Amino acid sequence: MITAEQKPIDEIREMINPYKRILAVGCGSCVAECAAGGQKETAMLASALRMAARMNHEDVTIDEKTLDRQCVRDFVIQLDDVIQNYDALLSLACGAGVQAVAEMFPEIPVIPALNTEFLGETRDQGLWIESCQGCGDCMLYFFGGICPISRCSKQLLNGPCGGSKNGVCEVDPEVPCAWQMIIDRLARFNALGRLEMIYPPKDWAKKQGKGPRKIIREDQQS
Repeated sequence: MITAEQKPIDEIREMINPYKRILAVGCGSCVAECAAGGQKETAMLASALRMAARMNHEDVTIDEKTLDRQCVRDFVIQLDDVIQNYDALLSLACGAGVQAVAEMFPEIPVIPALNTEFLGETRDQGLWIESCQGCGDCMLYFFGGICPISRCSKQLLNGPCGGSKNGVCEVDPEVPCAWQMIIDRLARFNALGRLEMIYPPKDWAKKQGKGPRKIIREDQQS
């Protein structure tokens, strides 16, 4: 899932300062899972902004509404009936959601309340770990389901460096060595032979240099 963290409240207040009628729009998918932009977080942020406005004697209206997803037009269209009541939208979505809302409503400023971080997994309550960089050429089969691009601190594709010790990465004693995990997992499946291949440098052309990527599924189009 996409992870995000709320921007500092002072930064948010500075961005919304020119506007008097603001709708804080939450997102009930990825950023809700990582406790950054769901209904609860949207209500808390809106309340904090209203309190700050009162303390500074500012005449500001801040309402709130949470959509199931801000990156899907079928959900964003729910704002049609209320959009005319506001000067700006404060979006608690990932960067994709903010841009989707801004594209659908070009007549109104859409302000990001979150910093989008990474593609990750929920490892534990309150703990999210980066596990994918969306490179466009998944090689997890060759590395036993562990991505060296996102999990190895040096993004090595052909074996570990010389700094790993006792299964720990040299950059941080809290970071497990991705290559130790790869070797252990492939050994468990009797698949260490996959590591005898030489893997060329990653072809980032699949991700960079060609503008926004897209996926087209004609079988899903009406």
